Formats: sequence, C-alpha cells, structure tokens
Amino acid sequence: MLKIRNLDAGYGKLRVLKNISLHVKAGEIVTMIGANGAGKTTLLHTIIGLVRASAGAIEFQQKEHTGSCAQKIVAAGCTLVPEGRQVFASMTVEENLILGGYMLQRREGKDAVLRELQYQYDLFPVLRERREQYAGTLSGGEQQMLAMGRSLMSRPRLVMMDEPSTGLAPLIVREIFKIITRLRDEGNTVLLVEQNATAALGIADRGYVLEVGKVILQGPAADLLANSDVQRAYLGREKIG
Repeated sequence: MLKIRNLDAGYGKLRVLKNISLHVKAGEIVTMIGANGAGKTTLLHTIIGLVRASAGAIEFQQKEHTGSCAQKIVAAGCTLVPEGRQVFASMTVEENLILGGYMLQRREGKDAVLRELQYQYDLFPVLRERREQYAGTLSGGEQQMLAMGRSLMSRPRLVMMDEPSTGLAPLIVREIFKIITRLRDEGNTVLLVEQNATAALGIADRGYVLEVGKVILQGPAADLLANSDVQRAYLGREKIG
C-alpha cells in the first residue's frame, strides 16, 4: 500500500531523514519507534505532503506521490492524526467530525458523511455523548479520540497516527490502543509513531526503529520486543536470560 524508497527530507539545509526505505501492507499495523529527534514526525509530514522530500520516492496505492500536496494525498486515501491532537477548539465535536468528512462528501455526498458519523460514534461512544460540546472543553483523552475520529471520517485506506498516547493516563492509553487494534481487525491499515514502544510493539504486526533519521532495525514486532538492544534503548529494561 505504501512504499518509501531512499527518502531524504528536512527543513532548509537541515537533513533530517537520511535514505529511509520502508513499506506498509494493507491491513496491518506498522509502528515506528525512536527517541525524540529521530525523525519520526518529519517522516509522517513528508508522506502527507507537509514537508517536501529532497530525494527518494513515495508510492501510495501503486501511484507516485513524491512531492504531492497534502490535499492530493488525503484525496488518495491517506490521513494523519497529528501529534498534539490539534482539534478545532471553538467548534463542537460534531462539527469537527463533519469537517473531517469533507473529502468523503465530495466523493459520495452528504448521506455518506452522515453514515460515517454514526460509525465514528459507535467506535467512540464518548463522542456521541459530547457531540454538542466544544472540542476545547474535552479532556485530553477525549480530544485524542476526536482527532482520530476526524481523521477516519474520510474513510482513509491508510491512517497515520503521531504519538496518540502523549500526555494521557495509562487507562486512556490502553483504550486508545484497543481502538487502534480494532481498526486493524476491521480491515484498516495503520502507520503508528509512538514513544511508548512497549504498547506500540504489543499491537503492531511489524516495526521500524529510527535513530537520527535512519532506519537501524526492522522486523516483526515480536522480534523487536525480544531484541536486547531495543529493550535496553527503548523499553527501559535489559533482556533476562
């Protein structure tokens, strides 16, 4: 579904991503882990068209999208749940969700948006309860669910999530990761960036480890969880035995 080959990108003269190659298959959760500054967010922003690649190629749904603008990428079926939620605080929950269905309405009409809205309410029942509430008054966990629901409103083929657990209580984090797993089980494809490596690798099919803009490890998530270097650097423990 997504293929990235020899990708370089950055900001001005600052080269952040260095010859990155990775792929995401339909129907799987792929996670990227790494320390702050490893380039994880820059990679997502380059895929979605917010940062321009200086070298390499991005292919989505067997079509070249290197250098495409964000609107074109979203229209092709790839969306991003941004770090920090970035909900529209002065709009209601339902207005935020409907805004996320803009591309779906262009493709299939208003009725399709209303049907998708009901699906998001089934996926996130608390949003149904808060649908007339201003987004800025929601808790952090509720805002994260709203950001996810807004991104899903366009029925993307690939949804990318940037640090969805940041700043949330452990109970809410578990709920968020259950929802991500459900999305995969219902046929969705997820590219997940997370500093909570244990939780991310626990639900992912495969993973990549980024360090200073380079992929240094990749493989099945279970193998990365068992890797002593990953455990020491990102899971906070040494492998025993």
